[in-house]
Amino acid sequence: MLKLSRLPKLLYSYLATEMLAPFFASFLIMNSVFFLVKLIPFLNVVLELEIGFVDFVRLFLYLFPNMFLYSIPMAAMMSTIIAFTRLSTDSEILAFKASGVSLYQMIPPVIMVSAAIALLTGYFSATLIPKSEIAMKQLMFQVAKEKIDKGIKEDQFTEALGDLVVYVDVIDKDTDEWQNVWVSDMRGQVYPIITMAQSGIMEAHIETMMVTITLKNGSLHRPDTFRSQVINFDEYTINIPLQPPTILDGEDVTRLVVSSLTMKELDDALEKVGYDTPEGRDILVQYHKRLVLPVGCFILSLLGMPLGLQAGPGKKAVGVPLGLALFILYYILFTFGKALAEEGGYPVAPAMWLPNVVFLFLTLYFIRQVANEHQIIPSSIKNIFILFFDKFISPILKKLKSLLPGLNTKSAVTDDQATLGLTANTKKEIIAGSDFLTEGTVHGNVNSHVFHLPGCEFYYCKNCTIEFKNTQLAEDSGFIPCRFCKTLLEKDDYTAK
Repeated sequence: MLKLSRLPKLLYSYLATEMLAPFFASFLIMNSVFFLVKLIPFLNVVLELEIGFVDFVRLFLYLFPNMFLYSIPMAAMMSTIIAFTRLSTDSEILAFKASGVSLYQMIPPVIMVSAAIALLTGYFSATLIPKSEIAMKQLMFQVAKEKIDKGIKEDQFTEALGDLVVYVDVIDKDTDEWQNVWVSDMRGQVYPIITMAQSGIMEAHIETMMVTITLKNGSLHRPDTFRSQVINFDEYTINIPLQPPTILDGEDVTRLVVSSLTMKELDDALEKVGYDTPEGRDILVQYHKRLVLPVGCFILSLLGMPLGLQAGPGKKAVGVPLGLALFILYYILFTFGKALAEEGGYPVAPAMWLPNVVFLFLTLYFIRQVANEHQIIPSSIKNIFILFFDKFISPILKKLKSLLPGLNTKSAVTDDQATLGLTANTKKEIIAGSDFLTEGTVHGNVNSHVFHLPGCEFYYCKNCTIEFKNTQLAEDSGFIPCRFCKTLLEKDDYTAK
């Protein structure tokens, strides 16, 4: 009890509240986007099957658990980034550190909130998704069967069953029993098989996902070029595949698949078919997927903390775009690992857990870097990207600029371009004064970590807010010369004094 009383409960509750508020907002926005993406293909099925409003709402609710499996991790990561971005921008993180609260003391509430969200994701993944898929398939099956029932009318030929044409003389409205039935079956036949019966009935077996027509007291006529057959029967059963549109996002929602099985049923099925069979591998992939994604949600939530701390007073909030890029990278790795597992050439468990292992080490590294007041991306790596951009991307952008005359108009010139377009004398007049950098020193760009020497056209750039006595100090601080200054240093062995 003594240890619990010493926990900074106020700090924990404050940080947890800061995370949960943007989580619910992000969760709502992302699911609205997913809703609109799913709505169009879903409406095609709904309109074709003439589904009522109540059944439409039920069916769409069954789709939400699958959407939550991807929207919850993304919302959790964004909420952590947004929360710590705001705390950093408003200098609250700096105030915490000044009060003796280290970054590691802020991690427990992040872990608790992330774990709670990950458990929620795990519940959706392992429990609700199989149940919702079974319920959706059963409801869609029933709706499709009702569509067939509506298509079969008295004294009419019905083609609602595809290759089966049904004629019913009388339909009993109380028992739905047919009288004087005629069926033409063209399934896999050159000549239709004609079946005539005194009575019949159509039933839907939701457990086995099968529609069955049972005919009584009739005869079956099988024509052939060389020999025909006539078979009399007391009872004859025809199993019918559904013909109404039940395909949603490339999947037949009237078929039970591996994703509809519970965790226990997956275990039982795996024991039955074996681990080394193709069916067993599919089951094992589905089993690990339900565990990998909730754990990935926890890791991505923790990753949002160091990304959010990249913001600060006077800094650009790069956490959100960087977080989106890492989120996409995570699912690329997940898709890659899943493909390796499904192809059969690699063990399922290592392939499926690959993205979580990679991102766990990445998260721990980022947290360590931020806790030690270091950049999460080392300057050497950042400089490589800068050089790559300077050597390959920048010439392409300049070429595009020259090809688009609209970009060269006066109204389209940005502040940076206007500043770079000034003469040296004009620039000296603008930057003169005690509030600006000293003339003759090395000016460093705090965003790109590139430094410029006197005489360089970028010497007075807007982001050059740091100065060094000489180039050696600039290079020791992780800055590199721009292309012009690099050429100048190589030719003249120049060193700013």
